[in-house]
Parts: sequence; C-alpha cells; structure tokens
Amino acid sequence: MEVLVRGAGVAGLALARELLRRKVKVHLVDRRSDWSGSASWLAGGMLAPWCERENAEEPVLRFGKGAIDWWDRAVPGLLQRRGTLVVAPARDTRELDRFARRTSGYRLLDRSGVTVLEPELEGRFAKGLFFEGEAHLDPRAALQKLLDDLIADGVDFHVGSDCPRNVSGLTADCTGMAARDPDLRPVRGEMLILHAPDVHLARPVRLLHPRFPVYVVPREDQHFMIGATMIESGDDGPVTVRSTMELLNAAYSLHPGFAEARIVETGAGLRPAYADNLPRIRRAGDTIFVNGFYRHGFLLAPHFAGLAAHMITTQHQETRLEALH
Repeated sequence: MEVLVRGAGVAGLALARELLRRKVKVHLVDRRSDWSGSASWLAGGMLAPWCERENAEEPVLRFGKGAIDWWDRAVPGLLQRRGTLVVAPARDTRELDRFARRTSGYRLLDRSGVTVLEPELEGRFAKGLFFEGEAHLDPRAALQKLLDDLIADGVDFHVGSDCPRNVSGLTADCTGMAARDPDLRPVRGEMLILHAPDVHLARPVRLLHPRFPVYVVPREDQHFMIGATMIESGDDGPVTVRSTMELLNAAYSLHPGFAEARIVETGAGLRPAYADNLPRIRRAGDTIFVNGFYRHGFLLAPHFAGLAAHMITTQHQETRLEALH
C-alpha cells in the first residue's frame, strides 16, 4: 500500500510517521522548500494539555496527554519535561484563580514555591500554578529531525506543487489553509523571538492578564519565543506595532531582563480552525483531509495522525471525526 501525503507541516509529518510504522509506502510532498512562515514554524512548541483546557474543549486534554510521550519517542533528546509555570501580576490574581478553576493537574505555589522553580522570578509573584506533567520542545528542531528521520527510513520527499510520479493509492491532505476547505476559518497568530542573555528561565511561563495573556518559551542560547495573539483575521501580513508592543510589555513585566533583549525575529501566520476549534478527519473520494488544528498542532497532531493512519490502512469509511470524539 502507498499513500501520498500533501503538506510537510506538523500534521503531515506526524501522519507520515504513523503510516510508516504501519509499513505503508509514503510519498510526502510540500509546495514550500522550507517551513518559514508556516503555522508549524511559528508554533510555541508547548505540550500543555492541562493548561490548554482553560479555554479549550475537553478532547484537547484527553487527546493531548499522549503527545508528550509520542514526541519523546519521535524526536529523542529534544523534549524538555519541565512543566509549565502560570503566574499573574498582583493586580490580576483573580485571573489566576479563574485559570485554576478551569484546569486541573496543577500544584498551587506560594511566593517561595515560585522562586524555587524559577529563581529569577523571586519576589515578583505571590503565587503561581505549576503543571508538572507538561513539556515543551523547539518546534523547528523537531520538524527538521522528524523529516530527516522519515527520509532516512524511506519516505519519498519532494518539494513542489505535485508529486513527480504517479501514486496508486490514497492521498492525505494536511495542507492547512491551502486545502481550501470552506468550513475552515483563519486565525491569525503573532510571535516574537528575543535573545535575552540576562534572562534564565527553565520552562514555559504563562503570564495571565484579562485582556492579553502571554507565554514565554525558552529555546537554545538564551532565546525566548514570546507569543499569545489569537486574532479572528485572514490577514497574513507582518506583525503589527500594537501586538509587538503588547508582547514586549508583557515580557518585561514578567522579567525586567527582557528590557535589554534583542528582537531577532517577528512572525505572523494563519492557523486553520473549524467552528469548534477541534481538528477533523474527512474523506472525499480517494482523499482524506486532516485539518483544523487551530493552536494545537504539536499537541494534537500525534493523536489525529494515529486515527487517520488507522482509517487509511483499514479503509475505514468515517468521514467526520466527531464520531470518534
């Protein structure tokens, strides 16, 4: 059996891996020569199913829990199991209480507990929530490692609009907004990458705010990804001045060391989402569509890739994923 997978973002790569594990010959094609500007490239890389439950449906928690072990197996050495710290400024402690009511899997920290986890935040936050079971990775390193391993294991990879050979099998479309699904809507996300030699954080930190919550994710060599925005817009233009200022202000309010940081990258992209913000698997003829990951690509791609691979290899006829929720 052979399958053509269109789209080498996180969903396409995860599906290719799941198909390969089932002894399927995989042809992978992507119109891009790299991931720059794609939703996968701009992702935070947080594997935070318990935190995401704060404003996501229950399946995000249920299906996302397994992603941590999946990524640990798929890209060994890249996963960081250090949990997630959630804090709020003194004026916004009600936001922390609200976050706690809507989530689970955390340990409540007092001021000293926050300091033990992140010494450089000493004295800045009276309490926090520690989600010990969560993890993070650098999504760019993970994408490259996954693709390299797939090619080494026999996946036929091509860049361009079409696969240069005939494939006598199913096609799996994992192309996000490019799939032109009329039920998809674009959700704009914006992020910054800062180089901050004066900041030392060991894990993702979420700073709550009633209007503009932000997360700070550590990467190699004192680089940090700063993100938060979820804007109902199809504008894929550069990051706006307003968003840049709000992201930078939030980073500075978390840790004053960000004042001397250098902005090394800004980015904005469109995330594909359905009305309920949950992914779907649909079949139309000989094409299976795996799409709608919203802001949960790295968290939910492993689970849905497994479902899609099962459907493909068993010729399952379900066309909507709601029946599998």
